Amino acid sequence: MTIKDAKNNFIIDETLALFLERPISEVTVHDIAVRASVGEATIYRYFSTKHNLVCAVATKLEQHIFETYFDLSQAANGWEKLALFYRSYLKIFSCHREFFKFINEFDAYMLSEGKTDSNEYALGLDNFKALCSDSYGQGVADGSIAPVSDWDTFYYATTHALMELCKKLSSADIVRQDSSANKEKEISTLTEIILHTLKKQN
Repeated sequence: MTIKDAKNNFIIDETLALFLERPISEVTVHDIAVRASVGEATIYRYFSTKHNLVCAVATKLEQHIFETYFDLSQAANGWEKLALFYRSYLKIFSCHREFFKFINEFDAYMLSEGKTDSNEYALGLDNFKALCSDSYGQGVADGSIAPVSDWDTFYYATTHALMELCKKLSSADIVRQDSSANKEKEISTLTEIILHTLKKQN
């Protein structure tokens, strides 16, 4: 790793720390420069704009989540791999629910900027789908999974539902009903409904 790469990663890590503490929209380039102990000019030299830095932070966090929580290598068959995949959402929520809070902030920031795509971040999302789809294909082949009529739609519907639930539950409670339910149990219930649909019944 070059000195430039090291500084780049350091700025991204310090920026992420700030974004986990405060809304992205409230954090300025000056705040980031102070946190990273560099000049604002250095931030702009490395990332050009705050938007580019925000996307770099989101992409690095996405990669960290994928590498840390989505190792399916210990599973014996396709259904067990999918079980690990879908249950990872609860594991992340239980250990680092602030990650989902950041993703919620990231989505809102991108929409407010009128920019709805980040190529590197979008490419990272493809890794999750490829992993899940490979597990599904293995499960259909080994007989542990009941095929669905449209896998792509099923994948997006279920992962979007889990993601949105985790984002909602990671935010502050707004109405009394938000605090009356067990958040982890809500996520687990949705996960097990998904997995029950996929598991081939003998």
